[in-house]
Amino acid sequence: MIVLPAIDMKDGRCVRLRKGDFDTVHQVAAGALETARRFADAGAKWVHMVDLDGARDGVRKNFPQIFEVITQSGLQVELGGGIKSVPDLITVVEAGAARAVVGSAAVTHPEVVDYAIAQWGADRVAVGIDCLNGKVRTAGWEADSGLDFLDFARQMEERGVRTLIFTDIAADGMLSGPSYGQLAALQEAVGCQIVASGGVTTLDDVKRLRDMGLYGAIIGKAYYAGTLDLAEAVKEAGAQC
Repeated sequence: MIVLPAIDMKDGRCVRLRKGDFDTVHQVAAGALETARRFADAGAKWVHMVDLDGARDGVRKNFPQIFEVITQSGLQVELGGGIKSVPDLITVVEAGAARAVVGSAAVTHPEVVDYAIAQWGADRVAVGIDCLNGKVRTAGWEADSGLDFLDFARQMEERGVRTLIFTDIAADGMLSGPSYGQLAALQEAVGCQIVASGGVTTLDDVKRLRDMGLYGAIIGKAYYAGTLDLAEAVKEAGAQC
């Protein structure tokens, strides 16, 4: 299982939210590049980055900092937030992101996902399933699509998607543990690689996700709050590729 420490960007700062609520935004680290290099020093090979401004209003004000991480950190960057169209997708991929994460657009404009797979292959794209009470949320988690998350996952698999990033919004930033039941249901529903996001808090969480056979786990607030040692998490997860 790969471990993906997370950097969320807003207004050029490294921040975290609680349950996706923009009113709870707070800075958690200094510069993005400095933070990413610390991840690399701990043995991480990937970093999960989210452009929160892009996700909410489509403005890429964080791209200079994100581009520094892509080009100077030595990490593979999985980047989401604000990929709403094919031009947005091209910008992210041509900037050097190893994997583009399509969230809301996978619901509203699934042809963006089709284009990514046709142009670069399924390994360069992931679909983010941001879930609250079993329903997929869009627009920076602020809108309810009405779609059942398992039905949506099946639709994406049928389109050729191989990697799904599942976020339980209720657990995100809460240090409450992952949503194991929903993750297990997702494993039953599709054959995609699944990345767990939201609530990963302790080393035991990492071990349990690994033993479930998940492809990856995103570590956010637990790193910044000090409840999880990244180097230990990487070691427990196994080979990072």
